[in-house]
Amino acid sequence: MKKVMLILLAITTFSSCKTEKEERKEIVVNYPETKQVDTVTNYFGVDVKDPYRWLEDDRSAETEEWVKTQNLTTFGYLDNIPYRKELKDRLEKLWNYEKLGSPFTEGDYTYFYKNDGLQNQYVIYRYKNGADPSTAEVFLDPNTFKEDGTISLGGASFSKDGKTLAYAISEGGSDWRKILVMNAETKEIIEDTLIDVKFSGMSWYKNEGFYYSSYDKPEGSELSAKTDQHKVYYHKLGTSQSEDELIYGGTDAEKHRYIYGGVTEDNRYLLISPRVSTSGNKLYIKDLTTPNSPLVTILDHTDSDTYLIDNVGSKLYLVTTLNAPNQKIVTVDASNPTPENWVDFIPEAEYVLSPSTGGGYFFAEYMVDAVSKVKQYDYNGTFIRDVELPGVGNAGGFGGKKEDKIDYYSFTNYNTPSSIYKYDVETGTSELYWKPSIEFNSADYESNQVFFTSKDGTKVPMIITHKKGLKLNGKNPTILYGYGGFNISLNPSFSITNAVWMEQGGIYAVP
Repeated sequence: MKKVMLILLAITTFSSCKTEKEERKEIVVNYPETKQVDTVTNYFGVDVKDPYRWLEDDRSAETEEWVKTQNLTTFGYLDNIPYRKELKDRLEKLWNYEKLGSPFTEGDYTYFYKNDGLQNQYVIYRYKNGADPSTAEVFLDPNTFKEDGTISLGGASFSKDGKTLAYAISEGGSDWRKILVMNAETKEIIEDTLIDVKFSGMSWYKNEGFYYSSYDKPEGSELSAKTDQHKVYYHKLGTSQSEDELIYGGTDAEKHRYIYGGVTEDNRYLLISPRVSTSGNKLYIKDLTTPNSPLVTILDHTDSDTYLIDNVGSKLYLVTTLNAPNQKIVTVDASNPTPENWVDFIPEAEYVLSPSTGGGYFFAEYMVDAVSKVKQYDYNGTFIRDVELPGVGNAGGFGGKKEDKIDYYSFTNYNTPSSIYKYDVETGTSELYWKPSIEFNSADYESNQVFFTSKDGTKVPMIITHKKGLKLNGKNPTILYGYGGFNISLNPSFSITNAVWMEQGGIYAVP
């Protein structure tokens, strides 16, 4: 309900951006009453009132009627906005531009995601390695999964040789997925569909099979039923799902809300990462080169977020927040991987670290007052260079296989649509690979960073974006947007809706 009210507020505010010649039609919104109940739950000795608990029953007739009433109110307002068609036409025109993802190599092909403009979902294209990208063909088009568009692509993962693809689909927006297995050369489905998969990746072991995660299918509502016992399975190609091996989880003595399994690029190790919430994980490692090898403990508590970013033989490179809230990278040998043996590789710094690997190097991206700074290191921890970015904004990518000599990264900010750059890992030079063709002149807008002090003394950065020449006198229609959850920070990024807002004289500010 809060999101609906924010949208209404933004649209109401938009009307004040119109010229004085246009008559503003005031629309009175009569919000329906929402029943409150006397529900109190004691959490850790604190009584917490929850007057809207009854709405959690997503199958009740009363909840269904509430949703219908809310929708009537919302669309009763939206349908009567006098300039709604004009706004829709401009949004549609501006939205209709080609969008590309960074290329990546799998087997004999180079793949990339592409949206022609107004497609509901990105399409996967490919071309033969070394060929002209203009020869690319459609490989997988999620828009064709179902005529009404209610089936979406929920993830894709290639086998190590690139000849087989496992991809997940979501029906009707559900978190419950199905996994299909395709021959990447012929594009034919080669196995029965795996069902009842949820909150899962697909991590291949060689070309033989893959690890995935799921829960037991709940009885009753899939939307509101409790799912707190995740499990990791191994699916071997050519076998039925009923034969899949349970690798970890499934005991009442130790329940984990999320468990993920991942195989290293060299197929040597399996990493198991159990979680009890969205932050903090245990970590175990299994040597896949030795039959029936045990799971070895790296971390047996959830006091940090720790994961393997790469390995060279038995030398593990771990990214961790353990005693390092801004993250650092440590090294340790797989034979004795517990924290007392960790050695700092890229120590914790003043700013939050988001690392990646590609082309035989580490790339350490730091979020410095919400904008990107990137440093390059070799596998001995030697600093190579500061990566020169195209401007002040948000860079993402730099990931790839060890043998790649070209990495790709994207760059964007609040007034610049995302473009893709080629980065030569040896020379450190960037070259524009692709820039969108869009009817929006970024040069007409400016994006400036200011700082303010919160009540506890913290210095908070805020980026304010608007038309050049606009007088910042406190009288302009402004959207102030913030988000803070799950350790996610907002970085500068381009948005069509924000672009149209700023075209009309609006200001967009993000702390």
